[in-house]
Amino acid sequence: MKWLTVLLLIILNNSSLIAQQDPEYTQYMYNMSIVNPAYATGELGSISIGALYRNQWVGAEGAPTTMTAFVHKPINEKIELGLNLIKDEIGGGSLNETNINLNFAYLLPVGKSTTLSLGLKSGLASFNTRFSDFQLNSGDIFTDPAFTENSNSLFPIVGFGAFYFSNRYYIGISTPNLLTEKHIEQQNGINSLGTKAMHTFITAGYVFDLNNNLKFKPSFLTRVVPNAPLSLDVNTNFLINESFEIGVSYRWNDSFSGMFNFSVLPSLRIGYAYDYTTSNFGNFNSGTHEVIVLFDVPFAKSRNFTSPRFF
Repeated sequence: MKWLTVLLLIILNNSSLIAQQDPEYTQYMYNMSIVNPAYATGELGSISIGALYRNQWVGAEGAPTTMTAFVHKPINEKIELGLNLIKDEIGGGSLNETNINLNFAYLLPVGKSTTLSLGLKSGLASFNTRFSDFQLNSGDIFTDPAFTENSNSLFPIVGFGAFYFSNRYYIGISTPNLLTEKHIEQQNGINSLGTKAMHTFITAGYVFDLNNNLKFKPSFLTRVVPNAPLSLDVNTNFLINESFEIGVSYRWNDSFSGMFNFSVLPSLRIGYAYDYTTSNFGNFNSGTHEVIVLFDVPFAKSRNFTSPRFF
């Protein structure tokens, strides 16, 4: 119960502390449509399906778990559509947020091999708490009346993004939700839990050919949240024979990560990442596990791709 108390205070900060943040993803480069609604592939003739599961801070009571899933489909050379789901839990379901969104991307060719995609996101967020289930000792620090009642709320989601890409690199900027969410409003004159702040993501990546069988794929993701520390992920991956990938990542002042993925079938890829916590939380958990599955479903007999899909 002590760890659950600490986690809730950190993630559901009151109005005098930092704002609540969205889930983090170590394998963000393969979960891009969740982060940026403008994400596009330009690959006519297939449907992209993906799912990611993240078990954060294993061994800590009440630690967060996150699941995302997406379906992404180019409609024609100008329009791509996507549907994604995010389910985030903490405290064994004491706090549960589920988002479902529709993405719309419009592609503008800006060169022989480069494209600018502009995207919009719309959807709903369901926020539920079961704080009244807590069994707290008389000396516990939870005296806020907000923790004596459950909450069940729906919030609209409206976001936008831009994604500039070629077969070798990408640069993106996005705000998945322009609307702030008041999860628990003022009760008895006390602003207990504050709001969920607007997030801005900046991403970029490149593919270098080291030889015919080895490619180097550096990338980064920066997350900017008002009144919260800057989050920066720097990633270096190596792709071997276009079938097996291995790399390391560093999240500033938070963790080191190792990851790999491999092609089980030409259309099926499975990946895994492990985060070793370098912050003070490392004393109370055994790290974070993340698994991702990516599947491209062809629906046309001919798929005239100019290059493999690297991101």
